Amino acid sequence: MVENSLRETVLIRPTVMIVDDAGENLMIMESILAKEYSLKLFEVAKDAIDYAIANPPDLILLDVMMPDIDGFEACRRLKSNPKLSDVPVIFITSKDEDEFEEMGFTVGASDYIQKPINAAILKARVKTHLKIKLVMDYLRNENVRLQSSATQTSSELAEVTKMLWGGSFFKS
Repeated sequence: MVENSLRETVLIRPTVMIVDDAGENLMIMESILAKEYSLKLFEVAKDAIDYAIANPPDLILLDVMMPDIDGFEACRRLKSNPKLSDVPVIFITSKDEDEFEEMGFTVGASDYIQKPINAAILKARVKTHLKIKLVMDYLRNENVRLQSSATQTSSELAEVTKMLWGGSFFKS
């Protein structure tokens, strides 16, 4: 008797960390993104950094102007950690001066969204940067796999060459 086995497909929703000292901004972004993503909300940058180091998210939405640790310093700290260096950071801010945007990119941000938050723009940018991250992660993993395969193939080729040309099969 042949049994049909059903394979269950589990879809894992990307994790988006949102860091903003204003609770109302967290609620707005949560209402926009909660259906599509697993969200981690933080009002304190240090708590968010500590959590991200222990549980790297797929993307971080980060307010620029926060007490204690501003978004620029938080981004520097996140990007200096090897586990988080490839996680996209999108700044969310009411500042519209070019210097703030330039500073954001300088410290490692992937994008910059101005407040008030436009739901369509927020969704589009989050989706775009998650797609880019997915492709980059795939390419990094594939590169490691190919390098490993090439090293193994080179070792095997060296063994065959040694056996054929330098081994005991041939007499001088």
